[in-house]
Amino acid sequence: MGFAQTAVGQSITRFFEHLSSIYYLFMDTLYWMVAAPLKGHRLRVRATIGQMVEVGVQSLFIVVLISFFLGVILCMQTAYQMERFGATQYVASLVSVAFVRELGPLMTALVITGRVGAAFTAELGTMNVSEEILALETMALNPVRFLIVPRFLAIFIMLPMLTIVADVMGMLGGYIIGVGSLNIPAHLYLKRTFDALVLKDIFSGLLKSFIFAMIIVMIGCYRAFIVEGGAAGVGRSTMISVVHSMVTIIIADLILTAFFYFLL
Repeated sequence: MGFAQTAVGQSITRFFEHLSSIYYLFMDTLYWMVAAPLKGHRLRVRATIGQMVEVGVQSLFIVVLISFFLGVILCMQTAYQMERFGATQYVASLVSVAFVRELGPLMTALVITGRVGAAFTAELGTMNVSEEILALETMALNPVRFLIVPRFLAIFIMLPMLTIVADVMGMLGGYIIGVGSLNIPAHLYLKRTFDALVLKDIFSGLLKSFIFAMIIVMIGCYRAFIVEGGAAGVGRSTMISVVHSMVTIIIADLILTAFFYFLL
């Protein structure tokens, strides 16, 4: 019993140590992104654009593909139940609201976590174990400004844009099945889609994507900065980064959903 209590206590202590370290890294990132440019430290615009291409443009195809198929699946599954009540036309409302409020932001964030968050940890972790980050510090180049800020800006800008694309493609997938297979008139499907959406739905979905972006980049970069053990350590940190990011995104999604449901 004493050993179990000690193990639990150590785990809780490590959790709060990691949480505080991520907090200080986040505040340092905000300083170099917001305050430092006012003091003459320029943002690395070219590096940020390169990261935007990596995060956004090169992730576009997989986001479009997954969102479209998910819209098709959601439409077919909901239609199976709606047909029993003679309310097939309301499939359009359900698909649109589900994607804009929940599925679009969540699925896009999980895809980007697996593709981009893992890449952040692997790339920066490799730099860490090969002492390239130490070399930057030796040359008086702040690693946060040089490495994290461009990635933070890139994912903070591109993830909401990818979320909008995911929303549109998910609704398009539902539209194709609704009109082509369920025989819902096109004008009626579009009317039900846009009648169901309100500004609160769009705002909540985009806010989630901004929060998810911060989670992905901060956990991914933090795990890279504390990697140990050479190549094996990089692989282990990359796996931990993806798992922790996904779990944190799900928890953040639950909190935000509860907030919008009960308070707004």
